[in-house]
Amino acid sequence: MRRHLSKFFHCPIGINLSNSFPQLKCDVGSNCAASSTRQALFGGHWNECATRALATASCASVSEDLPKDNSVSDMLVDSFGRLHTYLRISLTERCNLRCQYCMPAEGVELTPSPQILTNTEILRLANLFVSSGVTKIRLTGGEPTVRKDIEDICLELSNLKGLRTLSMTTNGIALTRKLPRLKDCGLTALNISVDTLVPAKFEFMTRRKGHEKVMNSINAAIDLGFNPVKVNCVVMRGFNDDEICDFVELTREKPIDIRFIEFMPFDGNVWNVKKLVPYSEMLDTVMKQFPSLKRVQDHPTDTAKNFTIDGHEGRVSFITSMTEHFCAGCNRLRLLADGNFKVCLFGPSEVSLRDPLRCGAEDHELREIIGAAVKKKKASHAGMFDIAKTANRPMIHIGG
Repeated sequence: MRRHLSKFFHCPIGINLSNSFPQLKCDVGSNCAASSTRQALFGGHWNECATRALATASCASVSEDLPKDNSVSDMLVDSFGRLHTYLRISLTERCNLRCQYCMPAEGVELTPSPQILTNTEILRLANLFVSSGVTKIRLTGGEPTVRKDIEDICLELSNLKGLRTLSMTTNGIALTRKLPRLKDCGLTALNISVDTLVPAKFEFMTRRKGHEKVMNSINAAIDLGFNPVKVNCVVMRGFNDDEICDFVELTREKPIDIRFIEFMPFDGNVWNVKKLVPYSEMLDTVMKQFPSLKRVQDHPTDTAKNFTIDGHEGRVSFITSMTEHFCAGCNRLRLLADGNFKVCLFGPSEVSLRDPLRCGAEDHELREIIGAAVKKKKASHAGMFDIAKTANRPMIHIGG
């Protein structure tokens, strides 16, 4: 492996991968203890049964007799046996809002355009992931709809053999006019972020106007047949925690999945535990007004705890990253707009795929870099108080 990657170590825009990833120092075919152990325990391929097993076992224990006839490559399996079949791709760091929980008031320094992945680079990397076993891609940002070639990207991604779901998270500001074309280009699922149903609050939180445009986008998505339309709402004490039940009412007659998200710390968003409304409190609030709230069976890799309410067409979900993490079933990887690869939302570690790509790396060399990063993924994040003290990039750089 070292032989394959050595030509990138002296590339003017490259990175020293051997320092960031000690695993890369093992030659292919060596008797490296970690490599031998992985091979003995895991074999070369995995089955989704491994993910299901993680729901009932600790994330450090995996059944030794799992079938190995799945197309997921070892590149996507970490040292705890988690299969990573979901890739989030940030298309841009630019955004048409300035949400307070996403970035500081003064904004953030954006990566220069020449250092952002091109359409061709995104597609090559996406194809590499999908051919290795990724079945779902989510497009994020910044705000993905501000990227001018988003329709072309959707069209080409949707044609990748093996990709089952192409989704997008958007703030909805510019979505209404673009959505019909995006659906024609293969977009199959949609998350729209809105944190208040009060226009004045919206302007305060986002530092921009546009609440009506967002609500119009939600209705347009429903009209076009997206089912469900997922609505992401970051709940913050003293700002919108009084609107929780108003959001739930949106699910009564429309196929909306309202997803309440615990407030998470990122650089520049002035996170404070006093602003955090924990899942248990949100659940209690909903149950008091909607006593027929019932938990449904979640997929082992779901980030959300999902509920239905009698007589409601939609459903209610809670994303509990801070108080009840779901790391044991995590199947997500992130490709940032600048080409950095990130295996955990809350982990500061990143490795560039752009640099070796632009230095002429072949697919098998990129796979080695990706695989080494995935193998370094930790069992779980550090917990909310340690996360708040750990250096990490602003959310707009990472991708929603």
